[in-house]
Amino acid sequence: MIILKSPQEILKMKKSGQIVATILSELKMQVKPGVSTLFLDQFADKLIQKFKVKSAFKGYKGYKHSLCTSINDEVVHGIPSAKRILKEGDIIGMDFGVVCDGYYGDAAISVGVGNISEKAQKLLKVTEESLWKGIEYIKAKNYLSDVSCSIQNYVESHGYSVVREFVGHGIGQSLHEDPPVPNYGEPHQGVILEEGMVLAIEPMVNMGKSGVRILEDGWTVVTLDHSLSAHFEHTIAITEKGAEILTKRGEENA
Repeated sequence: MIILKSPQEILKMKKSGQIVATILSELKMQVKPGVSTLFLDQFADKLIQKFKVKSAFKGYKGYKHSLCTSINDEVVHGIPSAKRILKEGDIIGMDFGVVCDGYYGDAAISVGVGNISEKAQKLLKVTEESLWKGIEYIKAKNYLSDVSCSIQNYVESHGYSVVREFVGHGIGQSLHEDPPVPNYGEPHQGVILEEGMVLAIEPMVNMGKSGVRILEDGWTVVTLDHSLSAHFEHTIAITEKGAEILTKRGEENA
């Protein structure tokens, strides 16, 4: 069941979203060679305490951290560790969320570590652009599948592939609500968007083929062909004025 949010609820979600955006921007500045993914997680925890909110992820289905840190061929849900040290040329996806006043905010960014290859730069650029391509279709009376189709078409036009096993989602007083939001599909099908919907749109894009598997830790998702993968996510509300990006970061101009 899709739960529509009132303007007052969306304001609460915007508060959560802006805290997520601020913390992700701070985390981005901490990404450099020699830093461990556990340091990034602990850095996020300190900021969670500063803002007096709760982690959206810690304790979720037994997950023990506030941040997901996915390096290179790790697609999503990478577990922070003192043993995972970032190296020059890596790319890292950071997925993060908080709960504030009972409402969730959720977003993700992928960042290069030091100087990265042109191929990696292009993957990050196309993945982030695919998110914005999807956002262009988020407005009342559009089909949700048009968002999905737009992301897929843009990604595949650059020779990359979208992950199919993991998708975006509705969000509100729960981290994951209906409807699921795939990053692929046919246009003009299924759910029609309405004012009051709040969606987490999150393309996961592989440089190689779309296949993935989950490691023995039960969380970390990696590409089957060991190709690089990138991940970007925003929480977006449909209001009377159109799409409002609740997790928009200060450095984003779009």
